Amino acid sequence: NINITTDLTKFLAAPVDKRMRVIITPTSGWYGNTASGVAFIGSFTSGDDTPCFVFSGILRYDIKKIAEAISHESGHTLGLYHQSRYDANCNKIAEYYAGQGSGEIGWAPIMGMGYSRNFTLWNNGPNSLSCTNYQSDLDIISSSQNGFGYRPDDHDNEFDKATAALFFNNQFDIKGIIEQNIDSDLFHFNMPGRGRFQLNAIPHNVGTGNAGSNLDLQITLYNGSQALLNMYNPGALLNSFADTILTAGNYYLKVEGKGNVYAPAYASLGSYTLSAIIKTGILLAMPKLKLNGLQNGGIHQLNWIIEAEEEMVQQILEVSIDGKEFIPLKESIQSISSYYYQPAISTNKQYRLMAMLNNGQRYFSNIVSLKKNDTDQRPILLNNLISSNTVIVSSPGNYNYSIIDFNGKTIISGRLLNGINNINAGMITGMYVIRFTNIDQQWTDKLLRQ
Repeated sequence: NINITTDLTKFLAAPVDKRMRVIITPTSGWYGNTASGVAFIGSFTSGDDTPCFVFSGILRYDIKKIAEAISHESGHTLGLYHQSRYDANCNKIAEYYAGQGSGEIGWAPIMGMGYSRNFTLWNNGPNSLSCTNYQSDLDIISSSQNGFGYRPDDHDNEFDKATAALFFNNQFDIKGIIEQNIDSDLFHFNMPGRGRFQLNAIPHNVGTGNAGSNLDLQITLYNGSQALLNMYNPGALLNSFADTILTAGNYYLKVEGKGNVYAPAYASLGSYTLSAIIKTGILLAMPKLKLNGLQNGGIHQLNWIIEAEEEMVQQILEVSIDGKEFIPLKESIQSISSYYYQPAISTNKQYRLMAMLNNGQRYFSNIVSLKKNDTDQRPILLNNLISSNTVIVSSPGNYNYSIIDFNGKTIISGRLLNGINNINAGMITGMYVIRFTNIDQQWTDKLLRQ
């Protein structure tokens, strides 16, 4: 519950033992040219106006890295030591814990070394003093020693006190903050009629790919009776998005900060924006519209099944690299139900099929994710959104697998064979992690059981 400002008059108006100036400067020669910043531990309450420094020149004026350094040095002034890494024998192997993972959800502690990770958080782990000295960053920052706690909750977490999200020109934009790791924000909105509801939930960030975000968003959709309809938390992204058909009536949205396969949920906190739009006359579901995908070396193999009472007049296979914006990849005639091609660029891709019937209605299939063509092959989860207990995995060979719920309990484990594997797992509605391993490597994917 603090004010962060570049306004000097506001800074000087604060009590001298309740303020800290962060000086961002390219000048670092007076301290040395190896550190990206410096601060005295606990100096926020010293009362002598000693600042901390961030050396932007050493950080090559990179906005994300400068933001990381500001948070890190500010953390020192609030009483935090480095988050370090130790081996099994309690030997320190890294003064700065560099985290784990890659891509948008690759994670590191703010008080570790977060420059090369996209997603950084305050952490609860061993600090630089000892492998047994666990440092709860949040408890120290919000302690009575510093004299401030958490911000007041901006949106309630009870259904009967949910914040109204009002549409204007069929759109709404709402801002919020996940203040604590026990916080969730609830909103309610009214669908005036049957239509397509699209929502994008974006955490505060400093660049593309949600760079520098401190919040991994999960969105849950409920109907007017408070029954769960769906949960949205893309495994490889920090933002969440929904694209579904809703009938007229009242609905609720719950916003939460979550962890992922690399990061703990301990301090997934921060600001976010919800942007929603209603479109009418478009449907997402039909009696049967199923898309399947398989990666065979560098070839992406897509095939689909369509069953409808009306005549189909158009089918378009669409592709996306971010899971949000889909563009046409291939338009095919009614008799064609497959498409094979080799992507020109090696990136993760998501596919869906649009089918238009002669009544003018458009329908969209499930989304299939295919991974980029890495030199190291690995098992591929063909669909991370399932409505049964069957998980389909394409494997290039023999690998071990385990399906784990978000409480850490292993639901099922076994051995994959080369080709398509159908895994029958007893799962209830919710989020799961599937882990693949061989002798010296492992991979993880998220999946949602509807």
